[in-house]
Amino acid sequence: MSGGLFAETDLNALYFSRSDADQLLGAWSPHPFQLEAREWPTVEHYFQAMKFADPAYQEKIRRAESPKQARKLGRTRFKKIRADWRKVKVVVMTRALYTQCRTYSHKAGALLDTGDQRLVENSSYDYFWGCGRDRRGTNMYGQVLMNVRNKLRQEASDHQTP
Repeated sequence: MSGGLFAETDLNALYFSRSDADQLLGAWSPHPFQLEAREWPTVEHYFQAMKFADPAYQEKIRRAESPKQARKLGRTRFKKIRADWRKVKVVVMTRALYTQCRTYSHKAGALLDTGDQRLVENSSYDYFWGCGRDRRGTNMYGQVLMNVRNKLRQEASDHQTP
């Protein structure tokens, strides 16, 4: 048995970090895309900006130098988060990831290449977007990616059907 965050191995799961810019499936992946009539440097920039109703603050986040800086701005306690954020945050993440995959065929291809693997955001501290230290988290980021993967598959299937 190996050490580390997870000692056991799940052979049908792909573990990744959404905050690793080198990982194509991550929210920090540097693949700009168009949404809400603006270009977003990363999914993280878009997601953090959409927490706020204030267009000027959204723009400040959009222009952040890095996804890390965008996340920092999005976590401020000095700006009021939009009232419906808890209800819409998964939809916001889904729209961003789907749009990015539709923009970059190699990103969509990488997602489709995961087959039926369970995708797990390997975060020891985030029990909503990630799996958490004890793997009992919701893994919502992984679920969103799997839903986007299913939608891309369905679209490819519909396109091939005469």
